[in-house]
Order: sequence, then structure tokens, then C-alpha cells
Amino acid sequence: MSHTRREQIKLLNRVKRIRGQMDSVERALASEDHECADVLMLLAAVRGGINGLMAEVLEDHVRLHLLQDGHAPLTPELGEDLIDLVRAYLK
Repeated sequence: MSHTRREQIKLLNRVKRIRGQMDSVERALASEDHECADVLMLLAAVRGGINGLMAEVLEDHVRLHLLQDGHAPLTPELGEDLIDLVRAYLK
């Protein structure tokens, strides 16, 4: 995972924001008078938060494990690893 304390704190703060967004979804669904459009907007915000977190972790992985000294020593194994990561992310 993230190799610096600052990056770790940043990622954990993202998770806390996402958790707060999910709590809002739960409250909206639990209320009797929730509007479907409002719930959909809340869910879109959660999805955006998750996608942002996923992109951040993926970027960290590529920079820390696949790039060395600013250029990629892209062996076939590392290339396959990168392809697998991107495919999993884009599902």
C-alpha cells in the first residue's frame, strides 16, 4: 500500500468521506419521504468517491512498483500486471 504516512492519511480521509456519503444514502433510504432522484445523486457521489480512491491507489501502485527512476522497465510480467490492473479497474 502507500509507502508514506502522508499518502496513507490522504487515502484514509477519502475512505472516511465515502463512508459519510454511504451513511447519507442509508439515511435517505430509511426515511419515508426520500426522493429517488436524491438517492441516485447520493449514489453517484459514492461511485465517484470510490472511483477516485481506486484511481489513486492504482496510480500509487504503478508509480511505486512498475516505474523505476522515471521510466518503466516494462517486462512482459509487469506489462501483464498493468493490463490486469486496468481491466479490473474498468469493470
